[in-house]
Amino acid sequence: MSEKRIDLPIAGMSCASCASTIEKHLSEIEGVKSASVNFASETAAVIYEPERTGPQDFLKAISSLGYQPRIERATLPIRGMSCASCVQKIENRLRQAPGVLGASVNLATETAQIEFLPGQAGVRDFKLAIEEAGYEAPTAPRDAHEGEAEGTARAAELRKLTVKFWSAAVLTLPIVVGSFARLFPWWPRPLQHPLFLGLLCTPVQFWAGWQFYRGAWAAARNRTSDMNTLIALGTSAAYGYSAAAALAPNWFAARGIAPDVYFDTAAVIVTLILMGRLLEAKAKGRTSEAIRRLMGLRPKTARVVRGSEEVDIPVEQVVPGDLIRIRPGEKIPVDGLIQEGSSSVDEAMITGESIPVPKGAADQVIGGTINKTGSFIFLATRVGSETTLAQIIRLVEQAQGSKAPIQRLADRVTAHFVPAVLGAAAITFAVWLAAAFFGVERGATLAVLNSVAVLIIACPCALGLATPTSIMVGTGKGAENGILIRSAEALETAHGLDTIVFDKTGTLTEGRPTVTDVVASGVEENELLRLAASAERGSEHPLAEAVVHAARERGLELAEPSEFEAAAGQGLRARVGEVQVALGNLAFIQRRNIDPGPLTATAEALEAQGKTVMFVAVNGRAAGIIAAADALKSGSASAVAELQRLGLETVVITGDNERTAAAIAKQAGIDSVLAEVLPEQKALQVKLLQAQGIKVGMVGDGINDAPALAQADVGIAIGTGTDVAMETADITLMRADLRGVVTAIALSKATMRNIKQNLFWAFIYNALGIPVAAGVLYPIFGRAGLLNPMIAAAAMAFSSVSVVTNALRLRRFRA
Repeated sequence: MSEKRIDLPIAGMSCASCASTIEKHLSEIEGVKSASVNFASETAAVIYEPERTGPQDFLKAISSLGYQPRIERATLPIRGMSCASCVQKIENRLRQAPGVLGASVNLATETAQIEFLPGQAGVRDFKLAIEEAGYEAPTAPRDAHEGEAEGTARAAELRKLTVKFWSAAVLTLPIVVGSFARLFPWWPRPLQHPLFLGLLCTPVQFWAGWQFYRGAWAAARNRTSDMNTLIALGTSAAYGYSAAAALAPNWFAARGIAPDVYFDTAAVIVTLILMGRLLEAKAKGRTSEAIRRLMGLRPKTARVVRGSEEVDIPVEQVVPGDLIRIRPGEKIPVDGLIQEGSSSVDEAMITGESIPVPKGAADQVIGGTINKTGSFIFLATRVGSETTLAQIIRLVEQAQGSKAPIQRLADRVTAHFVPAVLGAAAITFAVWLAAAFFGVERGATLAVLNSVAVLIIACPCALGLATPTSIMVGTGKGAENGILIRSAEALETAHGLDTIVFDKTGTLTEGRPTVTDVVASGVEENELLRLAASAERGSEHPLAEAVVHAARERGLELAEPSEFEAAAGQGLRARVGEVQVALGNLAFIQRRNIDPGPLTATAEALEAQGKTVMFVAVNGRAAGIIAAADALKSGSASAVAELQRLGLETVVITGDNERTAAAIAKQAGIDSVLAEVLPEQKALQVKLLQAQGIKVGMVGDGINDAPALAQADVGIAIGTGTDVAMETADITLMRADLRGVVTAIALSKATMRNIKQNLFWAFIYNALGIPVAAGVLYPIFGRAGLLNPMIAAAAMAFSSVSVVTNALRLRRFRA
């Protein structure tokens, strides 16, 4: 196998051991021959076999360790693409540019997404590569704030296409009527003359159809071919044959060939293909509706509090630290924290939550959401491209522009498709021309018409659109439901998962313990809780906070403790007024020669339920038990049940003891438990499952889940968790509701079903259409078995439209 070398810059290394860790991790990737990480230069040199691995695997490996490969991404709009062959040409050109790690061109979004090493390549190089391939890269890379300009450009293209189509249609109509004068006896004879028909056809062929010639020439310059090649050859053959017959009919007659003209064929083909392009462009515009709706959420202005005044300023001028007033019914312009007032906020377009969320002091608000009832002032914390909405738009655009693995099948076919069609058309022409010498009536004419039909019907537009249009609608639908899908690969992989592994704390559970039981012995229950909470006031432990919160909920008045003494992970002792209070686990109490007596059996029963037990002693005597538990989230059990109904195994992974983990798993209805797993071992446990041939989805929210999220086939992060987990994950749930996992997998299944339908019809259309166009049915049905090139053009045009229309059915997906 061949070998390649790549040098990746890395940020975040703090010592030589970091370099060793990264080096070891890279070396373990299948297909890597050697890896060397230099701490001083902050680079990783990797020698690898490109047939088995590549830069994307290295980037993911580095990110999973918490380091950041220094790479940049650019998104360039492209004009002039017409089929999947165009995509292949541009991708190949871009990947040849130095410093490019990966390039993905999307026919549906008409964009190229490029990952590259800074300093080794740049946008100017990419634009040049695109232009050298024969296409246009009209503007600088887009970001989330340039969607309006991109929409304007698309609208201009649509208007231009509309003018060309209707102009061609107006000219084509009299050509068709004049060509079938026997059906229209009232049509004036001068308008039936072949020269007049040729005069009308010329602007259709060379003005309305000029884009096909331009595309074919660009492909020829690059020693390749595409859909434009097929259309230009096919229509030129019909037009050229007709022009020769119209200008020199006697030459044809002298050789026994009827001087028939087929200007109607050439004109109708161009018109129908333009109509198909127009309908396709309008339908593709609807696939981007989710992005447009997200962009429409951005308000134009913000009311900033400056001293005693309130000033309306453009939202672009808001800076972190500004105080912004929001009144009822207004959109929140940027992300921030409420300082004064309260309200309820509609966050449906961001999180998919249909019920307005109550907000008060210190609560976070998200830019683009809508204030409903009250008025408040908030402090701007994230503005511009850093806001949640801008990041969502960026993620959705990135996902819509990415390429799913299933598309590689279409890409492989397309790479050889157009040359094969040219060969099939040449064979068709030769066979029918030979048939003319064996007495087949009008064989020479049929040689032209049938080869034109083969060229026209075989254009691979539908193949190029089958996957990306479904991906666009699927990822957009995910965003509407508060599910951010990072890439098309993640969307595809999710439908084939076998097992879902859940982190426990903060994922299955609320992430904070609450007091569930207070068992008093020899003292009143509220007094026991008051004494324990007073003693715990000085502790920052989550269990201490739970006890204090429970006492305050009951309205108990707490005292200030004295003589406070804590034993880490065991318990504490303090004086509350005149009372000595000790609170902790069984070992902590027993070491103070306190006999828990019958409370031990009660404690064991509570622990069997997954609760954490704290013994409370008052003045050296066991006085009771306080039990706390991290409660299961309200939707966790129903989400697990739904996943199991879909045929997935479920696993909980946690650092808790076996008894607590088993209790939580039982409440959630989860199949199996991996308990007492250290944070750094979570990724290893996922890897062990994968080694058994299981496709694993990992759901987590904490920073310690990031390696496991990266290791899993699909990492799913709870959006309320850490930024690190969200950065590492393939799918992010904007709500802390595990039912989003079910929705994501259901959406993946629906999208893949849609893609397979599209690919099936695209392949079957060409598989059946080409032989019919070539004339294989002629021996059975005679002339009735031949396919008129005009019908071939209509079939080709509507095949693309049908693929896009089928993809749009995904918009009806319901969670």
